[in-house]
Amino acid sequence: MTDKRKEGTKKTDDRSKAEDGANTLNAKPSSSVIHRRLQEDRASLFDLRTTSGQILFIVVTVAAVVLVQCLPNDSLKSLLNLQLPRQHCKPEVQFVEKKVVSRESRPKYWVFGRNPTGGHLLHVHNVLQRLGIDQTSNDTTDWDLLWAHDYPFRKLNLQRMQRHQLVNHFPGSGYITNKVDLSTTKLQYIPAAFKLPAELTQFREYAKTNPNKQFVQKHNQHRHIQIKRTDEIDFSNNDTFIQEFIDDPLLVDGYKFDIGVYTVITSIDPLRVYIYKGDILFRYCPVPYHPFNASDVDKYIVGDDYLPTWEVPSLKPYYTKYGFGMKDSFDAYVRSTGRDPTTIWEQVEDAIRLLILKKEPLFTGLLSRYAYKRNFFEMMRFDLVVDNKLKVHLMEANMSPNLSSAHFKPNRLLYEQVIYNLFQLVGVGASIQRDSFRKQPLDTEAMLTSLKNLATAANLCSELPCTESCAPVVCQLCSTCLEEQDIDDLQRAYREHMNRGDMKRIFPVPKSDQHRVDYELLSAKNQFMSKWFEEKCKVDQSYC
Repeated sequence: MTDKRKEGTKKTDDRSKAEDGANTLNAKPSSSVIHRRLQEDRASLFDLRTTSGQILFIVVTVAAVVLVQCLPNDSLKSLLNLQLPRQHCKPEVQFVEKKVVSRESRPKYWVFGRNPTGGHLLHVHNVLQRLGIDQTSNDTTDWDLLWAHDYPFRKLNLQRMQRHQLVNHFPGSGYITNKVDLSTTKLQYIPAAFKLPAELTQFREYAKTNPNKQFVQKHNQHRHIQIKRTDEIDFSNNDTFIQEFIDDPLLVDGYKFDIGVYTVITSIDPLRVYIYKGDILFRYCPVPYHPFNASDVDKYIVGDDYLPTWEVPSLKPYYTKYGFGMKDSFDAYVRSTGRDPTTIWEQVEDAIRLLILKKEPLFTGLLSRYAYKRNFFEMMRFDLVVDNKLKVHLMEANMSPNLSSAHFKPNRLLYEQVIYNLFQLVGVGASIQRDSFRKQPLDTEAMLTSLKNLATAANLCSELPCTESCAPVVCQLCSTCLEEQDIDDLQRAYREHMNRGDMKRIFPVPKSDQHRVDYELLSAKNQFMSKWFEEKCKVDQSYC
């Protein structure tokens, strides 16, 4: 009994020990145990007897070799005081760095014509590039300026252009530049002309009344001009017309000449017209006028091989020695003969102004077919002759005047200054950075032109009846009465005035010439614009 009790007690003790051992296995290791194990793992990592230690040794060795090879020689020398063999590091993988050049967007232009890349447009390209306008192709609608050397409206659909796009011709410019249409316009400065055969009867009556007059038969498309007797004229040729010949021209050193005046139309309805006053193109016949011989056209017709100013004896000193332009050289010569050239230039401006005013209603009719009538401007060259009484005669207008200096190199300056002043006037050239001709943000537009720049007649507009009503005509210029279209017209006129450079406004008529135009015969919009310039003149002489 006692032995069994002892055996049971022993079994119980053995079970307790087994349970304690199991509890010991399931219990978490202490922090000291964990620290000891980490030290053992780190020791094995750097132990070359273990696999992990061997791998780490190889990696470190390779990295050290590559680093030594790639370090500059000077660094090695300073660090190790050793002179290593010179060699370049040649890593297996080469990285290619691509340089990205960013270019700001700029306004774009394209050229329309039979030979858009020809040298005759060299100076146009030069000036546009200098103004920061990039050339683009004609297969895109993303353009700001179309420079058309040929009349574009028959071949291009331009009726739905965007508001900011510009074209260097007006629809209907042929009403002025067509030789027949211009020459047969009844105007005091245009020599009498008659269409064939429609006006044959009128011509015979005029020739009978003026038996001493001579006539030339002109072709509408080319320069084949020659004096003919009445019995030599081909009256059946529908492509020609007859015009009175100016047989007593003003001569310089015996040479007949014509003058070419570059003229810009910036707006139709209301009309605004400028001429380039920086210089005038003078072309002299290559053969002296006397003794006169009708069969020698070089005596009285200016061709491509004309005599330039710098080869005319009396003009050469002014032009080459003293640095004057063609116009100033001519004026100096005329004054040296005791005559006043001012009368010539007053007539020139009046002739150009009256002709364009006469043709304006025809332009207005065509512009109604287009989405925006502000998409257009025009530069043409008017050719005129002067007789010995200093009377001016308007002969023709060129839609796309010659702007190439290939034949006469000194003309380059004239052409590029004409083009530059044209672009400044119409807003192609600008002093602010832009990526197109589109309107700028409102604060930029206000910086260029604000309402205070347009406001006029302060005393009138601040009193009755203008303070209560816009109905009176005298109140139409008051800022409180201006409509959106009025503001747009005046804004354009203001910017043209500020950017006119060497361009002179001849319409609306300057104050000194107002007696030459009947104000009451002007259209309502032309009266409005003329009155604005008149009011601005009262406070700023530059508008006069």
